[in-house]
Amino acid sequence: MAKKSIGTEEEIMLTMPRPRLTKLIVKNFRCIGQKGVEIDLDEIVILVGPNNVGKSSLLRAYEIAMSDGSNASKLSLDDFPNRKVDEDNLPQIELHTIVYDERVGSQWIEMFEDGWLVKERWTWKKEGVIPDRQGWDITINGWHEKSFPFGPANIANLRRPDPHSVKAFDTPESQTDAIKKIILSGIQDKLKGMQIAEADADNEYQQLLEKVGQLQNKIVDESREQIDKANVELSKLISNIFPNYEVNFDAKISEQIDLKFLSPDADLTMGPKNGFQSSIEKQGSGARRTLLWTALKYVSEINQKVREDGKPSRPHLLLLDEPEICLHPNAIREACNVLYSLPNGGNWQVMITTHSPVFIDFSRDNTSIVRVEKNNEGEIQGTTVFRPQKAKLDADDMVNLKLLNLCDPYVAEFFFGGKVIIVEGDTEYTAFNYIKNKKPNLYRDIHIIRARGKATIVSLVKILNQFGANYSVLHDSDRVLTKSRAQKNPAWGNNPNILSSVTESPEGTKVRLLASLPNFEEAYFGEEIKLNKPYNALQTISSSEKKFAIIEQLLKSLIDHSESIPNNCSEWNSIEQLEKDLLAVCPN
Repeated sequence: MAKKSIGTEEEIMLTMPRPRLTKLIVKNFRCIGQKGVEIDLDEIVILVGPNNVGKSSLLRAYEIAMSDGSNASKLSLDDFPNRKVDEDNLPQIELHTIVYDERVGSQWIEMFEDGWLVKERWTWKKEGVIPDRQGWDITINGWHEKSFPFGPANIANLRRPDPHSVKAFDTPESQTDAIKKIILSGIQDKLKGMQIAEADADNEYQQLLEKVGQLQNKIVDESREQIDKANVELSKLISNIFPNYEVNFDAKISEQIDLKFLSPDADLTMGPKNGFQSSIEKQGSGARRTLLWTALKYVSEINQKVREDGKPSRPHLLLLDEPEICLHPNAIREACNVLYSLPNGGNWQVMITTHSPVFIDFSRDNTSIVRVEKNNEGEIQGTTVFRPQKAKLDADDMVNLKLLNLCDPYVAEFFFGGKVIIVEGDTEYTAFNYIKNKKPNLYRDIHIIRARGKATIVSLVKILNQFGANYSVLHDSDRVLTKSRAQKNPAWGNNPNILSSVTESPEGTKVRLLASLPNFEEAYFGEEIKLNKPYNALQTISSSEKKFAIIEQLLKSLIDHSESIPNNCSEWNSIEQLEKDLLAVCPN
């Protein structure tokens, strides 16, 4: 039997492949000036940078654009740069969306990747007014002055992801509303899939138009079942953080006759089982934030099931400001896992701001990292400093980085600025950090990355090359042959890979590659250490001013490439040179 149309514009949209955002451009909005900030959007976008450079404003920009046609889309004077309306530099927000529906109109779409690209722009001519929306007209190769794609705002918004905004310092009531909306979205996504399936099989939706009351009662029963299941799952998840706690989400039935059977007004309480339960806004900020992650995890799992069932729903975009706020250290790692799992069902995109390297996992293949900062002219700019595709990470790199991230969740700290030094192991890392702690004012803005092995040095260098940063690398040369001299030393075999990755650094960047001959302990302490290497290094440099001076000079040479290197250290650019330098120090 031929598939029957579900009927409404919304349901037609839901049966098509999901649209996705691919670019956000913001100009003359709050602290962002005329040059603007342009962000290429991935499944996950992480905005990093100093305070007060506009990261939160970028999250707010999309939310405002998605309020098109409503009072929420109006700007106040505080949203205009310097609180002044400059007719030559009006606030503008531009969105690029990939769609899979030609009904948008041929003048608005151009082929892009696996779909069609639609460009829209909102301009605010003064405070307190709804913005002008324009579409990029490919027939005139410019912005159309009086028309735009997608039609009225309520239809147009269906073509774009639904925003879910959680600000860093929202009021308890606003945070509660955001959590309710996220939970409700998961339940409604599941219900919509069930409704679509029933309408396809039995034309039950057509019966709904004739017998609204009958089918609405049926959907209400199904809703109650899904709400009960949601409460069981949410309680199970929250009990991992708050033992013996339960969550009670009680959605209210909408009186409006349409497919949205659940009202956005809902009761949400939490507390000990068989004890006092209070509304979420009365809970502590840590409990609210924990429940937020619980709701996101629940929605992620529901989203995955909806995708497996082949029942698409409207896509969502999570806009989350500083997710690390109010989280217990043990909860931060779980929160990071939740964020990265959210897009797995194909129905969510995530954009966050953060000051915590824990929320950066560059072993993932779906993450863009954007650094937002002020340039020398004082303009806010956004630079995409990392995209996995551009870094050319292979499967081995991904494994190396994943293991490193597990060992050192702060390894991504260099994305936040400062001078970067990659060292091979724990001994160098411990020695350099001891010097930093002894002279904090001199070595304040230095990030030392502990690779924990030569293979991982290669993976990290690939990231720094795409990052476009200046950096230095210190590793052990190791010996050419094994101690028995019977065969090549496998550790020596990694040196060409390090050199190859370093030579691919972008033009204009400054890179220094140094090797300890044959290893850190023998080169600078004059002895081979097999056990407790980091502790031995700490004892040596803390008790010997001479050894401290040698290691400090090594650190200086890694920071300032014009500084001389200590004895038994090689600055090399070919395997032949490294082998020659090694033989001069270790003839045998």
